Amino acid sequence: MSPLNIISLLGGLALFLYGMRLMGDSLKENSGATMRLVMEKVTDNPIKAFFLGMLVTALIQSSTATIVITSGLVGAGILTLHQSLGVIIGANVGTTVTGQIIRLLDLNTASGGGASFLRYLQPSTLAPVALIFGMVLIMTGFFKNSKSVGNIAVGFGILFTGLMNMTGAVQSLTQSGMVEKLFSGLGDNPLIGYLTGAGVAFALQSSSATIGILQAFSAGGVLTFKAIYAVIVGIYLGDCVTTAIVCSIGARPEAKRVGVVNILFNLSETVLVLIGITVCHRLGLLDSVWDKTVNSGMIANTNTVFNLACAILLFPMIGIYETLSCKIVKSEPEKEDPYKEVLEGLNPAFFNTPMLSLRSCYEVLLAMFNAAQSNLTTAFALLSAYQEQTYKALMEEEGEIDRLTDRLSKYMVELSPHLHQELHASILSQYYKVNTEFERLGDHAVNIADAAASLAKNNTSFSPDAMREIGILKLLIDDMLDHTHTAFRKRSLKEAEIIEPHVRVLNEFINQLQKNHFKRMGEGKCSLYADAAFSNLMGDCKRIGAICSNVGIATLLRAHPELADHEHLYFENIQNSGDGTFNRLFEEAHNRYFGLLNEAVTE
Repeated sequence: MSPLNIISLLGGLALFLYGMRLMGDSLKENSGATMRLVMEKVTDNPIKAFFLGMLVTALIQSSTATIVITSGLVGAGILTLHQSLGVIIGANVGTTVTGQIIRLLDLNTASGGGASFLRYLQPSTLAPVALIFGMVLIMTGFFKNSKSVGNIAVGFGILFTGLMNMTGAVQSLTQSGMVEKLFSGLGDNPLIGYLTGAGVAFALQSSSATIGILQAFSAGGVLTFKAIYAVIVGIYLGDCVTTAIVCSIGARPEAKRVGVVNILFNLSETVLVLIGITVCHRLGLLDSVWDKTVNSGMIANTNTVFNLACAILLFPMIGIYETLSCKIVKSEPEKEDPYKEVLEGLNPAFFNTPMLSLRSCYEVLLAMFNAAQSNLTTAFALLSAYQEQTYKALMEEEGEIDRLTDRLSKYMVELSPHLHQELHASILSQYYKVNTEFERLGDHAVNIADAAASLAKNNTSFSPDAMREIGILKLLIDDMLDHTHTAFRKRSLKEAEIIEPHVRVLNEFINQLQKNHFKRMGEGKCSLYADAAFSNLMGDCKRIGAICSNVGIATLLRAHPELADHEHLYFENIQNSGDGTFNRLFEEAHNRYFGLLNEAVTE
């Protein structure tokens, strides 16, 4: 035995783990939005949920990722705990696919001219082909997601390169007798094998990786069935403990229960397999394989049979698992929080699936806009009928808007390093800008409410004429905000294009109201004490228009990213070029609101 053999073994292990991580992360990054949509629609039936969990895990090569994402969806209220049960059991079966892929190592020992075509499926051939294919995609960018697909291929190639390194090192170590000594005692002491499997799986945080390592060691030809079955069963426990810990970090009780159910299922699987193996061995049913040397394929098949058989036998117990998890993880008495669900959507578990994270950001932004728009309506109402209780409620809601802003800002900063696609980074950039705009919208509602409080404190008010004009101004702002809300919510370019003509009408309307106010001041119809409040109100309304314009532009940039950094010139060019649609929308809004203003003046 040489130290170089140990270095080669550890180096192969590093390549194997990195390849699995690269391949899994790339698969998760490109399947996040689809995965969420499918989970929402398919999990209404436990059987369908089982097959969904199995399929998703087979695709992304990680049961931990599937269960953590499921936990996040349960925590966000998108799925119920009951809907997640089938997914959890299916994920434990789906993770066996990785072992079936790794069994291609057995083809390296295939012989015979008739099987020469199998040489193309050997890892020694697949690894370089995958690496070449992946690098070509990464460097050339043939299509939209070519970099991600290339990373998947490169990860696949690195994974098998690491496996071949480990296999070569194990064969060298076998000649020294080291591997035989290491595993010879496991057959006589299943507990040691069980703890070994659990410990390694817990340390690596991956059952697939641990099974793969065991398959690599099988190349030495010294592993027997009696030595490895307890190791395989131990792997199930070690992996599910890691998953439960991840599910529990900062999660609500419903999300924690997902991890508990996974532990309960794997403990049941452990007991069932160990009892079943013991009984079958005592009855002599396993004599033909008990002392038989196992290869990579037999390990993969054993793992698959254990998981699939236990899933079938234990599936009727999902109701019991749900009940036990609710008893183990008690529901916490919580103060009612109107934004609890949207804030729980800001879950770090979604970082590796960007579209899920961005969707959660989008939902928080919608909640912020709705709250700010509601506060604006309340603030304008205070101008005509001030009530202290209403003012306090508005200020409390403003505190909630600030809380949403802070939580979302922090989440987006933490999310940013996990975004590797230009599209995802562009969406996050626009969301960050809109987050600031919606927070400012709430601030202007506070400014208007403060003006109303100041007028009430000084026992003064706007004149009846001014209040009629402010009422029309409020109608114009409501119309503009409704178009802004629809543009952002539906990503509607049509609605976004309506905003700018309304903003132009708003500015002209405010200029006219200021002229009317000065005229009333000269005629003594308006109080001097109300002048500052009126001027500030007009300033806030203009800035509300600017916010709507910025949100419309952010929506426009989603469709025309080439306008970034000079987007305001887009509307200036439209106005200067006499664009027919812009002018028509402007005239319609102008005629409507100035018509109402003229009617109010003549009354």
